[in-house]
Amino acid sequence: MLEELHRRHYSEATTRYYIRAVERFAQHFHCSPDRLGPRHIREYQAQLFTVQKLSPGTVTNHLCALRFFYIQTLKKPWSIADTPYPKKRHRLPTILSQEEVWQLIDAAPTAFYRTVLMTLYATGVRNAELTRLKVSDVDSQRMVVHVQGGKGRQDHDVMLSPILLDELRAHWRRLRRKSGVWLFPGNRWHSGDQPIDTKTPRLACQYSARQAGSDDAYGRRHFGKIRFVDGIIQMCVDQSCYACQQTGYNTQGECFFKHGYVFVWSPIW
Repeated sequence: MLEELHRRHYSEATTRYYIRAVERFAQHFHCSPDRLGPRHIREYQAQLFTVQKLSPGTVTNHLCALRFFYIQTLKKPWSIADTPYPKKRHRLPTILSQEEVWQLIDAAPTAFYRTVLMTLYATGVRNAELTRLKVSDVDSQRMVVHVQGGKGRQDHDVMLSPILLDELRAHWRRLRRKSGVWLFPGNRWHSGDQPIDTKTPRLACQYSARQAGSDDAYGRRHFGKIRFVDGIIQMCVDQSCYACQQTGYNTQGECFFKHGYVFVWSPIW
């Protein structure tokens, strides 16, 4: 299975998830997965809901891993009718107000955490995308931040506000050791040769939320679906606009309706 995943150039995260999902499937029945069939898959799918109480999206991910294993690795047929993907509930995220965002940022325990939170909310980059930002990705001439290898391994640009640019410059001056590569270097003193991991932004949000007296603020922050745009730019109907050009989409209609992004007023502009 690992060879098939590598041949199709799946990401490391997807590869780990698929292998772990198949391992758990085999462990549940105490049997090699190649000896299990559709009946076992249906039973396993049911217990993911009833026993483990997993969400429809998580169950779908498990089924995708098993489907890949049976079709691509074992070369066996897979019936969608026998193992249907669960129906999902699509919920709109609850967006923090400008005042709540500033309270969250001001409650950051360190200047480093403050910069991390400001970057998240001012650009709308995903958690993993933020950890991989490089110093060279900050383009002060065009006032954009280049995001390389985002979701789906696609590059795109996000707008850079003057306030965030000033904060990033101050952040760079505060670093004890300039790595020259990563915008947010790792280790305790943020002087390592590797970037921070995805736990750091989550910890920054959780700690700041508790300090701000809003424990649910972190839970309401959705790293993957929110994009902030300049408050001056209004929602356009079908004409290309500056915001869409900067974020890599042809029109704002395509960006909004195809990908379901939520446009809100960013307090950091």
